[in-house]
Amino acid sequence: MFSILSGCLAGLRRRYAEPHRAYHGQAHVDALLEGLADECRHVGDRAAVELAVWYHDAIYDPSATDNEARSADLLVAEMKRLACPSVVRAAESMVRATASHELPPDFLDALRDDIATFLDLDMAILGAEPADYDVYEAGIAAEYIPVHGLNNFRVGRAAFLRNMLSRERLFHTERFHHRLDAAARANLRRWLLDLAT
Repeated sequence: MFSILSGCLAGLRRRYAEPHRAYHGQAHVDALLEGLADECRHVGDRAAVELAVWYHDAIYDPSATDNEARSADLLVAEMKRLACPSVVRAAESMVRATASHELPPDFLDALRDDIATFLDLDMAILGAEPADYDVYEAGIAAEYIPVHGLNNFRVGRAAFLRNMLSRERLFHTERFHHRLDAAARANLRRWLLDLAT
């Protein structure tokens, strides 16, 4: 995969080093790549998932609502002549799915399984150890407060946490669900309580 990405890696790394990124930077990409290495036996199209990992936050503007779509468009534009079209289409679908973190209903099982694994890798931070989760929350706050203000951030973040807690399942795969659901819900409840005080 690095051979396909080699011409684009410098640009992607520059994007992930943008100064407004406190969480959505290279460390986040590296964490997903490490998780992907652990999950590789469960992945059908590793090249597509790896492309999705690299591009899913390539465009990240805390004031925008279309980052996922723009990141997917960038992936397609940069990979059009470099990667197999079916791999690009699969990776594009994964990136677009991060807008809702829901599984698209109309994909074949193999692609759905890969999207499920990719989305779970992206959300695995929710089930991290409390100290690591706290670093994640601090990073999100550092990205959003300068743009939206403290009060708007607190209201919006609390709504996000409540929405996540209301979901029957936070993770799509049984592997992630069994391993991380309880810890994730504990983290979300703890921070929702903190935002309410």
